[in-house]
Amino acid sequence: MDSKDKETKTQPGDTPTTACESCDNRECPAAQRKKGESEEDFSERRELESRLCRIRRKLVVLSGKGGVGKSTVAVNIAAALQMAGKRVGLLDVDIHGPSIPTMLGLQGAVLQNGPDGLLPVDADGVKVMSLGFLLPDPDQAVIWRGPLKMGAIKQFLKDVAWGDLDYLVIDSPPGTGDEPLSVCQLIGRLDGAVIVTTPQKVAAIDVRKSITFCRQLGVPVLGVVENMSGFACPKCGEVSAIFSSGGGRRIAKDMKVPFLGAIPIDPAIAASGDDGRPYVSAFAASATAKVMRGIIAPLLALEADAK
Repeated sequence: MDSKDKETKTQPGDTPTTACESCDNRECPAAQRKKGESEEDFSERRELESRLCRIRRKLVVLSGKGGVGKSTVAVNIAAALQMAGKRVGLLDVDIHGPSIPTMLGLQGAVLQNGPDGLLPVDADGVKVMSLGFLLPDPDQAVIWRGPLKMGAIKQFLKDVAWGDLDYLVIDSPPGTGDEPLSVCQLIGRLDGAVIVTTPQKVAAIDVRKSITFCRQLGVPVLGVVENMSGFACPKCGEVSAIFSSGGGRRIAKDMKVPFLGAIPIDPAIAASGDDGRPYVSAFAASATAKVMRGIIAPLLALEADAK
């Protein structure tokens, strides 16, 4: 089933029907039982496909290295898309360090069951799901191996009532391990990846690995974001290159992928994350917020290309 062309046949107040019951596309993968597939596996895959077909675009935010501000970029991409009038979901698949609830002021949120599955938490119009909502103690360590992590991610996609979305932004942990691989395998076809780095050579080198990962799995690379690119003075706004700069731009050029923008170090970005507010909306008039809004231009172009 092509998520770009699928329209869900429901009316306000109706109990949502699954895509398999309302779709007339006989080529829909949810309607085709695979050779040797058990009835249980077929039913589970059908449920997953039914969720995914109502999401027009699925995007993953990756980083080759930790500490580059990937979750900050993911939160602000989701918020910027919502500010652009899009229906947006934000899925946090960082199993061992789920930071999205904190960055959106959702600590202590209690998940509720709805008629169509587990309800994501609303953050000013963005639908959010994270393992952080399921941990009774925020200090609790999650000590899971690969199969358990893949099972949790499958539940986030299959059992959560995402509804009709224009974009699902998936915040993945650093590296190319279990979580991003599980996302790619379960979704089957991602619409693109945004890769986050910092200017330093040690971080920028790992961008190559993330790009290679995407290419091996057939995920389009929408572009590279260079975070912490210089320091933005909180008084005058002037950006000073206190570290090296341009590493992300150079890697993007070498690997022949788009460069989406350079986000400076701005004390207000850290403060807004601690306060649970996306910077792009809390400081919408700032020069840095303008850079963040520019990052989503290629993402919005995905919608234009489908028309």
